[in-house]
Amino acid sequence: MKALVYSIRPFEKNHLQKANRHHDLVFAEYALNPVTAEKAKGCEAVVLFTSDIADKKTLELLKEGGVKFIATRSAGYDHIDIEAAKNLGIKVANVPGYSPYAVAEHAVLLMLALNRNLVMANDLFRKNNFLLDNLAGTELHSKTVGVIGTGKIGETVIKILNGFGCRILAHDIYERKELEQKLNFTYCVLDTLLSEADIITLHVPLNAHTKYLIDGSKFKKMKRGVMIVNTSRGAVINTVDLIASLENGQVGAAGLDVYENEKPLYFKDLSAATISDEKFNKLKSFPNVLMTAHQAFLTDTALQDISDTTISNLDCFENPEAENKNRVIHE
Repeated sequence: MKALVYSIRPFEKNHLQKANRHHDLVFAEYALNPVTAEKAKGCEAVVLFTSDIADKKTLELLKEGGVKFIATRSAGYDHIDIEAAKNLGIKVANVPGYSPYAVAEHAVLLMLALNRNLVMANDLFRKNNFLLDNLAGTELHSKTVGVIGTGKIGETVIKILNGFGCRILAHDIYERKELEQKLNFTYCVLDTLLSEADIITLHVPLNAHTKYLIDGSKFKKMKRGVMIVNTSRGAVINTVDLIASLENGQVGAAGLDVYENEKPLYFKDLSAATISDEKFNKLKSFPNVLMTAHQAFLTDTALQDISDTTISNLDCFENPEAENKNRVIHE
């Protein structure tokens, strides 16, 4: 089956080629949008990434070109208009699970780096300034950590934090009581988690219920000086409200692997460009904010998992009898 792979990056191309057995994959560095949709003409499938835009207009153009199937190389699919795809008869499949350790470890990494002022320490060290006067940090041990979302990644974060001796509160609309007993954490309502946690880490998908889940009203319920960590999707947090809470000291630190308006920025080399996004520039200016460019998933293990599942999704679409219904987002 011929498939156009949009937004391919060097770090993942080899993994997809390794996983592929017989499909005709055409790799393109450009992203999917209404202009580039015509490039998929003659393909039965397209393979997307989170930086692609598959809105209604783009999907209509893909349909006109013969595309019947979309495989996204991600767990989230908020970049795809699922309702429009369903109406057009285009099936969509995601990667519901890959190495949860990749994102979980990155979330804890952000906590540790912020706790111990590692960014400032590294900057001073490179300047041959070895004074420790402003580098006193805090320990994870005995801290109360609030985990919002207890899917595979949230579960793995809890396992890791147990090793640090944290008290763990969790919130999820689907409580896994057997996991609560096994991993020694406590489910609670969101307001309780917000008011008691020293650190809050987010592990939820982006949808109508979670967009701006954390906004100004939620920040006001948190402990003063709380740390926020987000490795899920940028729009789970209201960026304007986060900036205001950083400015007034309600939020003491933030570790952000995702950003609400990251599509024009991330996965590109903009080192010679001027970035005009005021909110992004403001976030970068805070010394107590550590940002990474959506790289939490970026480990060899996770990349191969994602590639294997993506190719498997193509296999299953090509052979309906073997179709894995669990990965098809709609019928």
